[in-house]
Amino acid sequence: MESFLYQATIYLAAAVIAVPLSARLGLGSVLGYLAAGLIIGPILGLVGDETAHLQHVAEFGVVMMLFLIGLELEPRALWDMRDKLLGLGGLQVGVSTLAIMVVAMVAGHPWSVALAVGLTLSLSSTAIVLQTLSEKGLMQTNGGRATFSVLLTQDIAVIPILAFLPLLASAPGLTELTPDGSINLLHDDEKGAHDLSLVEGLPGWAVTLVTIGAVGFVVLAGIYLTRPLFRFIHASRLREMYTALALVIVVGISFLMTLVGLSPALGAFLAGVVLANSEFRHELESDLEPFKGLLLGLFFITVGAGIDVGFFLADPMDLIGLALLVILFKGVILYIVGRAFRLKGRDRWLFTLGLAQAGEFGFVLLAFSTQQNVIPGDLSQKLLMIIALTMMITPLLFILYELLSRRMRDHAAEMVPDKIDEQGPVIIAGIGRFGQIVNRLVTASGFKTIVLDHDMETIQLMRRFGVKGFLGDPTRPELLKAAGLAKAQVLVAALDDDAQVTKLVAYARRQRPDLHIIARARDRNHVYELYRAGADDIVREMFDSSVRAGRYVLENVGLSEYEAAQAAQTFYHHDRKAVRDLAEVWDPNIPTAENTAYVERSQALQKDLETALMELNEELASRRSA
Repeated sequence: MESFLYQATIYLAAAVIAVPLSARLGLGSVLGYLAAGLIIGPILGLVGDETAHLQHVAEFGVVMMLFLIGLELEPRALWDMRDKLLGLGGLQVGVSTLAIMVVAMVAGHPWSVALAVGLTLSLSSTAIVLQTLSEKGLMQTNGGRATFSVLLTQDIAVIPILAFLPLLASAPGLTELTPDGSINLLHDDEKGAHDLSLVEGLPGWAVTLVTIGAVGFVVLAGIYLTRPLFRFIHASRLREMYTALALVIVVGISFLMTLVGLSPALGAFLAGVVLANSEFRHELESDLEPFKGLLLGLFFITVGAGIDVGFFLADPMDLIGLALLVILFKGVILYIVGRAFRLKGRDRWLFTLGLAQAGEFGFVLLAFSTQQNVIPGDLSQKLLMIIALTMMITPLLFILYELLSRRMRDHAAEMVPDKIDEQGPVIIAGIGRFGQIVNRLVTASGFKTIVLDHDMETIQLMRRFGVKGFLGDPTRPELLKAAGLAKAQVLVAALDDDAQVTKLVAYARRQRPDLHIIARARDRNHVYELYRAGADDIVREMFDSSVRAGRYVLENVGLSEYEAAQAAQTFYHHDRKAVRDLAEVWDPNIPTAENTAYVERSQALQKDLETALMELNEELASRRSA
């Protein structure tokens, strides 16, 4: 017991210290977990042989992660991904395997060993990549969805790879072909009894039927059994029973999949997809999320702790060079595949850099290949180190992606704008949440608007809803000229970027002193900048909604609806006048709290507001008594 508590303290303390430091440095949590394992394992020697056993437990974090991802995908969405699963994922696995196989054969390995190496290194790290995509909010991008499709294909591909590897065995007696055509794996006596299996020794047709039956059971159970189970648990009114049921679902399905020779991760993903439309989806997510995070973290720590530093130090440059060569080979292939499937810009680079490493399933395949005498033990140790190094390099690849992404964003201003063939009395620059509402109100009232925005996805989304917009940078003079700035009556500056809004307002005011300009402001300081730039009406993002919320408060603490509305109206007009007055003494070069004139004017205006509201209360009170 003491030993368990000691080890638990070491693992948790390492994670608590290393992971926040890594996150603060912008390296992500995965590199923090790997570094924590490296420190407590090979460097300090605080943990030992239990790491391998813990890794088997921690791998269940990958299973939970795929279950939770499945909950986010409806079956229809999965069907829509079929082209990417078969085309994008299948092409990546196939080409990567062949390329690495050729390199291994050139290095002098037999074709069977080279093929096994290619299959092992063609797979990427589902755990690291999905965790990083989720952390950085990249899962919903085109590149993120393409990356997920390939990872899912790879997880599915593990099943036939495991079935195929024994055929490459170099030692006799490890496999036998039965009269019915099925393949049986032979084990040494030292290995003990067989694992539990529902398909061991069955002919091929029976294995197929049992496997299809297991998958069908998962689907039907997800549709028809989960609702009664959750209602039964709900009747107990014990919160912890929800967590227990969520764990039973994932663990039970994973166990069933192993009994029929399928991947537990694949089974969990399938169950998640089946339950994606369930009303209990969010309950399952909230119950399993903490377990997933802890187990994934433990998995990464065990990977770091399992690295053989002595083996690495014997020839570090060779191992690092091979790891970089794997990343380079896979990266080139991924870039070409991404280009073939029309991924562009930062999406293609996310796809390329995100999947260039080898993955945790490589550890499983290596162990199995060594056991089956497919890959020699010394080569297996070398490949294990290469896989671990590529996984440790992965966070750095995501940092490289962010650097490239920023440069691409800077170059976004170089986009080729749409040809504007219409003009109207109202120009709306920016069609985000703010601009959309303005546009809907104005067009619904029968007035024509010209919508400009620099974001392609936003423009395309609006077009799906019947809103015509033009792609281009609204601050560029030629675009504004084409949109009819010379004849427009109103310009709405609704861009997300504060500096761009100010730039647009200043330019429009210089070109059209008579133009009415309505601008979106983020805060008071931005309001003052816009007043100086020449805006007529300025709308702070949160001001109107905050005033309305304040009115609701007054209605529920004693004032009537009319009285609360009058108080809100008085505050609204006073604040608008106060902002104009404060704009005269505001100085961008002096911090607001150190601007004496600003502070004194603000205090005086606050007293004026209190006086105005007091007079309003007296007036309303006299009306009630009259």
